[in-house]
Amino acid sequence: MEHLVEHMRNSYHSVHEPTCRICKKHCRSFESLREHLIGPLPKQECKNIFSIRGCKFCLTILDSYNSRNMHQERCQFSNSNAVFIFTLGLLARIANLGLRDNLLTVENCYARAPQVVALACKMVGGGSDGSLDLCGRVCLIDEKENIIFHSYVKPPIPVTNYRYETTGIRSEYLRDAMPLRLVQSKLQNFLCNGEPMWKIRPRGGGKARILVGHGLDHDFDRLQLEYPAVMVRDTAKYPPLMKTSKLSNSLKYLTQAYLGYEIQSGIQDPYEDCVATMRLYMRMRSQRHAVEDYPLASDPQNRNNFASWRQNELEKMSPEEMLAISRSDYYCWCLDSYLN
Repeated sequence: MEHLVEHMRNSYHSVHEPTCRICKKHCRSFESLREHLIGPLPKQECKNIFSIRGCKFCLTILDSYNSRNMHQERCQFSNSNAVFIFTLGLLARIANLGLRDNLLTVENCYARAPQVVALACKMVGGGSDGSLDLCGRVCLIDEKENIIFHSYVKPPIPVTNYRYETTGIRSEYLRDAMPLRLVQSKLQNFLCNGEPMWKIRPRGGGKARILVGHGLDHDFDRLQLEYPAVMVRDTAKYPPLMKTSKLSNSLKYLTQAYLGYEIQSGIQDPYEDCVATMRLYMRMRSQRHAVEDYPLASDPQNRNNFASWRQNELEKMSPEEMLAISRSDYYCWCLDSYLN
């Protein structure tokens, strides 16, 4: 039975999986689809068509060369956008020298009530050799890229390496910064709407917030933060954005490949990372796929589509019947559009 169930998972092609619009080949990730269309070993017929009518960012096939060019200009975030992000980040850095808790307040939290927020941190080094990651700066934005919270963070143990070349953080920035415990408390309270975590539900009447980020497990660990996995959207773990080897792509690569601009050059700003992850999430969320017949495949609370309570039901089915109801085992972000 277990072998057949595993076969069902592997054999079914979800309507949410990346698919070549030319030959209809199903792929497990956009990286696999990109290799199929562009290389290094592409399918030649598909490559020829894609080179004329394909968008290199969202991998869509357009009707003509001209329509492709018009689409790709809109699909790519231009250099002006990147400059705008850098300018905002620079202003945030300057303002942040005196920033404490004037952004993330109870009144602001509940008045704005964003459905989706993105989190990013920048780490300084602790320990005898400076290799221990400590959160030195944190940023939280809403789906419109507005800053909700942006602050330096004072780690609980001494910093031995400020990693200035990439973080831009100096010792004086952290001397009177907000303590980690207070940052953790404010973020936890905001994300959970001031309620106990066990009350968080993905369909909680707009109260539960989807949290977006890249490598969030590490950020959670450094912030000593907890949040239900069902409400987390991690661009480092989302199967369509992973490498063909199921390893994570870097945020720098994903931003260049799917958004069309550079990030993390020189001194890095967590606001820039928040914007990149939010834009990647919105791009994945905006996809439109057919509706599957079996709602369990679309339920973020039951990603194991062959849960134990269904075993008796499955045992009564023939192999053909079981394959007919098989479903992919990842949750597509486009389904977030239906969450209330």
